[in-house]
Amino acid sequence: MIKVLTNTNIFIDNGKISDHGDKIHIPKGYFAVPGFIDVHIHGSHGADAMDASLETLDTIVKTLSKEGVTSFLPTTMTQKVSNINKSLNNISEYIDNNNIIGQPEILGIHLEGPFISPKFKGAQPENFILKPTIDSFKIFENESNKKIKKVTYAPELDDNFEFTKYLSENNIIPSVGHSSATFEDVEKAISFGLNSVTHFHNGQSPHHHRNPGVVTAGFTFDELNTEIIVDGVHLHPNTIKSIIKIKGPNNVTLITDAMRAKGLPDGPSELGGQKVVKCGNQVRLETGSLAGSVNTMINSIHNVMEFSGCSLEDAITMASTNPAKQLGLLTRKGSLDIGKDADIVILDNEYNIIKTICRGKVSFEK
Repeated sequence: MIKVLTNTNIFIDNGKISDHGDKIHIPKGYFAVPGFIDVHIHGSHGADAMDASLETLDTIVKTLSKEGVTSFLPTTMTQKVSNINKSLNNISEYIDNNNIIGQPEILGIHLEGPFISPKFKGAQPENFILKPTIDSFKIFENESNKKIKKVTYAPELDDNFEFTKYLSENNIIPSVGHSSATFEDVEKAISFGLNSVTHFHNGQSPHHHRNPGVVTAGFTFDELNTEIIVDGVHLHPNTIKSIIKIKGPNNVTLITDAMRAKGLPDGPSELGGQKVVKCGNQVRLETGSLAGSVNTMINSIHNVMEFSGCSLEDAITMASTNPAKQLGLLTRKGSLDIGKDADIVILDNEYNIIKTICRGKVSFEK
């Protein structure tokens, strides 16, 4: 189980947690936890990863540390190939030149779509959906300079699971989402490397006692780590409770799936050229369909503890350790062990964020 530190000192040397160096005291009643890693976030405060500008990414980066996020994957969506390429190229450039110590780190890219099922497209525009093929993906891979770390796709459309196998062999997380796959489709895809479910329960074939789908497979197979949006809108609190009970904290990853309306007043906004409306903690298309979230990671921590009754340690496992493990970064992130990046969040006794440290430098302080 992940360690949550209190009434102790943490030492930082050269951006790493150490047994010597600059001292940070964690008073009694306060808690130090590893920084949160959001592997599924589209935007924030009027900015979206698809805007394809360095200024946009700056806006997203600079709003995240106050929410406890110390690293993340900017997430694309189904659009024209040329627009996706611009976004991928822009994120790649930002990673190479703008990943500054002292602010949340972009670890790579989450490609959500365009390789999805029209039946479960959600808020993804149907006219830009493509069949998943290695050749189509290589165009995106090249534009990103091989910085794509996770792909959400519909494995039932993958001929002979060649695309799934390619992702797995190239250390890219294959994640089933926006998919009408059967239980058997998912089971076969797992044998070729599928290991994740994107926003579990949302945008996928449901659990049915005579026609089991992606959700049934997500509950059944330990090989599958399940993303969940814990805003109380995308999933009923008792559904979240059942997911944690059945899957266990080690097989669940908290995500926000936040979009540009997060942090803005209620009113009209935009997602992939589509009109949406933010009202409280919800964003919906004009059709009424959910269009991403406006949730934060620290709110996800609070909610998952309230909804499921899990401990702070379990919540941090789902927000920090599991995404680090999935990304192959456990040697660098995901806990407060000596030698790892000094990505640290300090919480008060009500689990509110007091301070966020990104790779050894204070990024936010209340």
